[in-house]
Amino acid sequence: MALTLSEANRIVQAAITKAQEMNIKVSAAVCDAGGRLMAFNRMDGAIWGSVYGSQGKAIASAAFGRASGELTERAGTPIIQGIVAAEGGHMIPSMGAVPIIRNGVVEGACGVGGGTSQQDEDVAKAAVAKL
Repeated sequence: MALTLSEANRIVQAAITKAQEMNIKVSAAVCDAGGRLMAFNRMDGAIWGSVYGSQGKAIASAAFGRASGELTERAGTPIIQGIVAAEGGHMIPSMGAVPIIRNGVVEGACGVGGGTSQQDEDVAKAAVAKL
């Protein structure tokens, strides 16, 4: 089963709710397994760069089927840089996104931007857990 729009919107709302609990302002993005945006929201007062950060981290997480933070150490390697370039440069291999995996299949990812890297990932994890 593929991730639905309703599910993607639920994840984004859960991310916003978690960010409010943490007293931070973020953008949250959910992409499908192919890295295409399905749902997005930017909280009032969130920095404008969080728009791109949240989406780029979600794309990286979906592409590799793991938390985007696991890619940070290898982000400068030729293989990661080659994939980023081939994808069009939208992918950000940095902490703050987690994949959405059901029955062993990557269905997408949730990326968050606007807090610290750890806060972003904590929000993304909490949001996906609500699915």
